[in-house]
Amino acid sequence: MPSPLDNLAGPNKSLRAEPPDATEFAGLLRSGCTRLKDAGNRSLAIESRFDLGYNAAHALCLAALRWHGYRAGNRYIVFQVLPLTLGLGPEVWRVLAKCHDIRNASEYEGDLRIDERIVEDLLHACNEVRAKVEALDAPSSNS
Repeated sequence: MPSPLDNLAGPNKSLRAEPPDATEFAGLLRSGCTRLKDAGNRSLAIESRFDLGYNAAHALCLAALRWHGYRAGNRYIVFQVLPLTLGLGPEVWRVLAKCHDIRNASEYEGDLRIDERIVEDLLHACNEVRAKVEALDAPSSNS
């Protein structure tokens, strides 16, 4: 019986199967953790903190997906599959999905409507993801 992730993989689907790579996983984890730490720096502009937090969340969620042996066809899917990759519920992935929408409005429409609350929610959700990803064993490298 295929896993739910298998059902999302294939031609014209959101995921494609690709063996995990220990070096890639470690790099995504390192990048996510570094950005998350920097996003907590209140001396930075709120826009910078949001960008750092969003990119930290994306790197960490992508690390989890790669650990499972899949690559994303788009940025959003890494947040949608958090229940499958890390067992995280809607209280986490909905925040990250909302931040993805905010990021897109900023990138494509010049409309960055953020406040301290969304940044705090983003960092909290990102820390939940970080803890779960750090608990994963490093995948064996296929490269």
